[in-house]
Amino acid sequence: MDKQVEKVGEMLFSKVYDLLVKKAERKGRTKSEVDQLILWQTGYTTTDLEEISKSSISYYELFEEAPKLNPNRMLIKGRVCGVRVEEIENSFMREVRILDKMVDELAKGKSIEKILK
Repeated sequence: MDKQVEKVGEMLFSKVYDLLVKKAERKGRTKSEVDQLILWQTGYTTTDLEEISKSSISYYELFEEAPKLNPNRMLIKGRVCGVRVEEIENSFMREVRILDKMVDELAKGKSIEKILK
């Protein structure tokens, strides 16, 4: 695992979660909408996410321990930070970028239904 991937993976999910929610809220979207994207991607329940967001689980563990990654998440395409999501080879970083892309689309005003295809 390269250093950047390792660094991102070791981040506490609670910190990343706060950043994702703030990004959406700055654009008039809600925490509930961000939650909906995370639940859709990972298969966690609302209760799970509430507990996880207050725990010391790492960003890597969030995806590694996800109950059921949604197969349709692989339909999320486009650029995040100049990189095409569908071309990312590292499976963990691809999950991270899929979530980033969905939150970006949410912040740009897209409806949840359009984001989740």
